[in-house]
Amino acid sequence: MAMNTESGGFGRVSRTAGTLFRYLLLAATLFGLVFVTILLVYVANDAIQPLTADPGWHLTFLLTLVIPTLAAGAYANRRGIEALRTGVFTIGFVVVALMFSGGVAMIFVDIVEPLAWLAFLLALAVPTAVTMVVLRYDHRVPFVAQFLVTVAAFYLSLFGVPGPLGSLAGVPAIVPGIFGFVAGLPFAPAPWLMMAGTFGPAVAYVGSRYVAGDRDRRAHVLVAAAVLAVVLAGGALGPFVGVDPVPGVVVAAVGLAPPLVYAAGTAVNRPVERIGLLVPGTVIVGSLVGAVAVDIVGFAGPQSWVDWQFLTGSHSSTAAEAGFYPAIGGSILLMMTIAVLAFPVGIGAAVYLEEYAPNNRFTRVIDVNISNLAGVPSVVYGLLGLGLFVTYLDQPPGTVLLGGATLGLLILPIVIISAREAIRAVPEETRAASYGMGATKWQTVKNVVLPRSFSGILTGTILALGRAIGETAPLIMIGAPNVKYTLPAGLSEAASAMPLQVYAWSSLYAGEEFYQKAVPAGVVVLVAILLAMNSIAIVLRNKYQSTE
Repeated sequence: MAMNTESGGFGRVSRTAGTLFRYLLLAATLFGLVFVTILLVYVANDAIQPLTADPGWHLTFLLTLVIPTLAAGAYANRRGIEALRTGVFTIGFVVVALMFSGGVAMIFVDIVEPLAWLAFLLALAVPTAVTMVVLRYDHRVPFVAQFLVTVAAFYLSLFGVPGPLGSLAGVPAIVPGIFGFVAGLPFAPAPWLMMAGTFGPAVAYVGSRYVAGDRDRRAHVLVAAAVLAVVLAGGALGPFVGVDPVPGVVVAAVGLAPPLVYAAGTAVNRPVERIGLLVPGTVIVGSLVGAVAVDIVGFAGPQSWVDWQFLTGSHSSTAAEAGFYPAIGGSILLMMTIAVLAFPVGIGAAVYLEEYAPNNRFTRVIDVNISNLAGVPSVVYGLLGLGLFVTYLDQPPGTVLLGGATLGLLILPIVIISAREAIRAVPEETRAASYGMGATKWQTVKNVVLPRSFSGILTGTILALGRAIGETAPLIMIGAPNVKYTLPAGLSEAASAMPLQVYAWSSLYAGEEFYQKAVPAGVVVLVAILLAMNSIAIVLRNKYQSTE
C-alpha cells in the first residue's frame, strides 16, 4: 500500500501538501508571466500595429523569412542542439550590437567631438604607459614614489601645468596637458578617420585573437586587416546608404564587426556549431528578399510608430510627430555617469567588507544597513539627492551629473550586495591555495578572488543599471525636465530620460493620440533596451562561468 506521508528530521510531512504547494508555486509563476506578457503584447500591438499591413505583406515575409528560417532552424537542430543555440545567439547578438551601436553613435554625433575623443584617449594612454613602466620596476622604487609618479603623470597629461590647482590659486595655464594640446590642434584628420583610428585597432586586435586563436602571425594579420577594413568601410561607404561617415564608422565597429567576428570564429574554430550560422544567414537574406519583394509589388507594411522618425526626432506637441531621441540620449548619459560613480565605490566596498573588514559590531551594523538601504523606495533617494546635491552643495537641479549621482546612490546598495555575494561564492580552498603559494592578501584578491567572482559582479552591476534606467521618481524629485528638445552637451546640462518622457506623454500631454501612439512606442523602446542589457548580463555570466 502506497504511503502518502513520509517521516524525516522535521517530523511527518504530508506528500500531498508538498505536491499542492509545488503546483501553487507554479500557478503563481504562470499568473505573473501571463499577465505581464498580455500587457506587453497589448502595448507592442499599439506601437507596431502589425495588422495594418496588407495581407500580401504578411504572406511575402511568411514565404521569404518565416518558413525558411523555421526550416533552417529545424535542420540545425537535427545536426545538434548546440548548433541551433549558436544560430539563435548570433541573431540576438546582431540585434543587440546594432542597438548599442546606435547609442554609441548618438554620443559621437551630438555630444563628444571626434577630436576631443582622440585627445582624451591619448591623454589616458600616456600616463597609463608610465604607470605600467613604474609597476614593472616596483621592486626598485618605493611605494610613495610610485604613487606620486603615477598621480603626477595623469594630472599633467589631463590638465597640464598648473591645472585646476593653479586655477584655484589664480595662476593662469602655463603648459597645456596632452588633452588640451591635442584638442586644440588647428589641423586634424577627418573626423571619421579619427574614429576609425581609435575604434579600429582595438576591434581588430580582439577579432584576430578570437578568430585566429593559436594560429601563426600571418593569420592574425589577415584577420585584423579584414576587421579593420570593415570599420573603414563603414565610414567610406556610409554616405552611399544615407549614413554620415562618423556614425557609419561607429556602427561598423560596434554593431557589425563583433557579430561578423563571432560568426567567423564559429565557422573556423567550431565545426560542430558551424551549421547553426545557417539560421542568421537565412534571416538576413530572407529579410532583404522580402523587403525588395514588397517594395516591387507595392504591398504596404505596418504603420508602426516605432520608426526612424520616432527614434531620431525630438519631442513635439503632436503625437504623430513626437520623437524619442533626446530622451534616449539622456538615458545613455545617465547610465554612463552612474557606471563611473557607483561601480568603483560599490565593488570596492564589497571587496573591503568581504576580504578585509574584521567581524565586529561595527561591520555587522554596516551589513544590516546596506541590506535595508537596498529596499528603500526610490523616491527617498530622490529626496536625498535633492537635499544633498541641490540644497547643501548648491548644484543646479536636473543635470546629468546630479541625476547620475542620485541614481548611483539608488543602486549602490544593490551593487554592493551582488558583488559581495559573488565574492563570497569563491571557495575558501582557492584562497588557501593562493596563500599556500606565498601570495599576499592583495595578490590573492587581484589574481584569484576578483577573476573568479567577475561573472557575478558583472551580472549584478548590469542588472542594477537595468533598474536605474527605468526609474522615474528620483529624477522627478531632483528636478530633471520631463521634456527636452535637444541632447545635453555636457554633464552640467539638464537632461531628460526615457521613463520621464513616457511619463510626460501620459500625464502632461494626456490624450487619445498620445495614449495610442507615443506612449506605446516609448514603452516598447524602453523595454527593448532593458531586455538587451539583461541579455548581455546573461551572456557574459554564462561565458565566464563556462571558462571557470
